[in-house]
Amino acid sequence: MKLGIGIGWRPEIAEAVEALPGIDWVEAVAENIYTGHLPDSLARLRERGVTVVPHGVSLGLGGADRPDQGRLADLGARAELLSAPLVTEHIAFVRAGGPRVSSPVLEAGHLLPVPRTRDALDVLCENVRIAQDSLPVPLALENIAALISWPGEELTEGQFLAELVERTGVRLLIDVANLHTNHVNLGEDPATALDELPVEAIAYVHVAGGVERDGVWHDTHAHPVTGPVLDVLAELRSRVDPPGVLLERDDDFPPAAELAGELDMIRATLGGASGGAERPAPRVRPSAPAGASTPADATRDRLAAAQTALLSALVAGGPAPQGFDRERLGVQSRALAAKRAGVVAKVAPELPEILGSGYRDAFLSYAGARPMSGGYRRDALDFAEQLLIAGRPADAAARRRLTHWWQDRAGAHPPRRTTRLVRAARAALIGR
Repeated sequence: MKLGIGIGWRPEIAEAVEALPGIDWVEAVAENIYTGHLPDSLARLRERGVTVVPHGVSLGLGGADRPDQGRLADLGARAELLSAPLVTEHIAFVRAGGPRVSSPVLEAGHLLPVPRTRDALDVLCENVRIAQDSLPVPLALENIAALISWPGEELTEGQFLAELVERTGVRLLIDVANLHTNHVNLGEDPATALDELPVEAIAYVHVAGGVERDGVWHDTHAHPVTGPVLDVLAELRSRVDPPGVLLERDDDFPPAAELAGELDMIRATLGGASGGAERPAPRVRPSAPAGASTPADATRDRLAAAQTALLSALVAGGPAPQGFDRERLGVQSRALAAKRAGVVAKVAPELPEILGSGYRDAFLSYAGARPMSGGYRRDALDFAEQLLIAGRPADAAARRRLTHWWQDRAGAHPPRRTTRLVRAARAALIGR
């Protein structure tokens, strides 16, 4: 299916997206769409014949556990609501822990890289097949940006993606900004990755901005698209004519004219690159794909232990697993906490309003001791609860406002010191 030129639809720029010229399609974060009510802006775009693709961020298909059927059903329902031609997700894990490793479930709140090993590939392939069988439309998976790499990897990114496609028939969503990120952070050559992956399996392409700090590239989706990212897009275009290219922007939204200018640069890059005029037919998933054996429970257990150890180091103060770069783990840990603070500020904007300039420091202090175990709304409530237990904020008026905010959403009185001690004792017993 030819999608054309698109942009990521976000509520903050909904009006601008509707008014932008030459937009053939949009992509919306699946978890932000409620099946009972389609946002008016998306409904108007659909009425105009603009294709809307739901883009999932929470399945965690690269995790050790099999995909949650409830999450798959929700993603499928959004695809049907939007009459979408396909759905997309990520090659990543987003949570770890649980019964396999006898530990609490930890949520990353972010997309983390899957080790490019045979074990991880076996687990990913089975998870992808489960998802494909559950979804009402085809699935495409996105390569992610990484600040860290796993020790002992057995495959390059291109080889990993190529074998995933060969064994499952899944389509690919190639993010050229993520290829650039991995070039800066991990020393991986985007051209080599493009040479190795099956370009005929590309469903569409992401283009996004980022920023380099202290030699580390941060895939922020909050900065303009840079020349090196467009260079990777040109490399891809020289190999294949992608059916769709989409501009992503998730924060610090510029005026509509700047978005239009970035889209024009993307069009110029696609038009200026040579090659790719004849696009190979996409691969069809075989009825009994090669390598379709089910990974043993021991394989999933090994992956679960490795991913739990890494996530614990990143969000729960655990020790750095052997073989990882401790400095880079620190960069990733701080990035996760900062993103968590930013998202909580969006889902609960009253919190930074009540706490003022002290919000960020207070949240980062909380996040360092309390890994996220639910969604961001639960995280906001837990953060407020911990502040109130500690008798904060110091300003009495602000504390009353925070108490009322917490009560309105939690439906109970904030726990007193006795409750806190009981919870701490219970947690200690569980941890033994």
